[in-house]
Amino acid sequence: MREQILEFAVTLPALLISLVFHEVSHGYVAFRLGDKTASDRGRLSPNPLRHLDRFGTLVLFLTFFSSGGQMLFGWAKPVPINPRFFKSPQRGMAWVGLAGPTANFMLAATAALVLERWAHADTLLTVAIFRVFQLNIILMLFNLLPVPPLDGSRIVGGFMPPQMYMRWISLDRYGMLFVMLVLFFLISVPGPFYDVIRACYRLFLPSFGF
Repeated sequence: MREQILEFAVTLPALLISLVFHEVSHGYVAFRLGDKTASDRGRLSPNPLRHLDRFGTLVLFLTFFSSGGQMLFGWAKPVPINPRFFKSPQRGMAWVGLAGPTANFMLAATAALVLERWAHADTLLTVAIFRVFQLNIILMLFNLLPVPPLDGSRIVGGFMPPQMYMRWISLDRYGMLFVMLVLFFLISVPGPFYDVIRACYRLFLPSFGF
């Protein structure tokens, strides 16, 4: 239990940084495209408390400790976006969707650069930086899946004909069901997803010998 608590103490800050940067990036791109909804509601803040979802946080604790530290699942509150303020709501949502995985990519790349150059010793700081890298790779890849309401569905939607797009975004009402199905599939058939994760590890951290 002591090791689990230490692992959680290292992982939680890394996860909060990753989730906050992801959500703020959505809101910032929306702001630049003309939607001030997130800004007006204080959701462009780096303060994690403004982004925490109570139930998502509870699930985070339960999944981590019930799995013996082998699984971590939770979520933050989505940043409110009003596409009516965009010149092109469809294309605007595609850019907003792309912002989240891009933010995770930037954090992962930064963490990898630090690890490759300065952090080869087996210290707590190295573990913490690696957690930032690891979580952002997973968040980036997971959110790029073209499944409503994940970011990948917004990106794909930006290339659809308008009528098809309207039917596509209507699937958001079943979003939690889709996410649960995706998670069940990834847990049941983890091979392909983990192969992509390992490929990213080797690409970003070639000297670590994954």
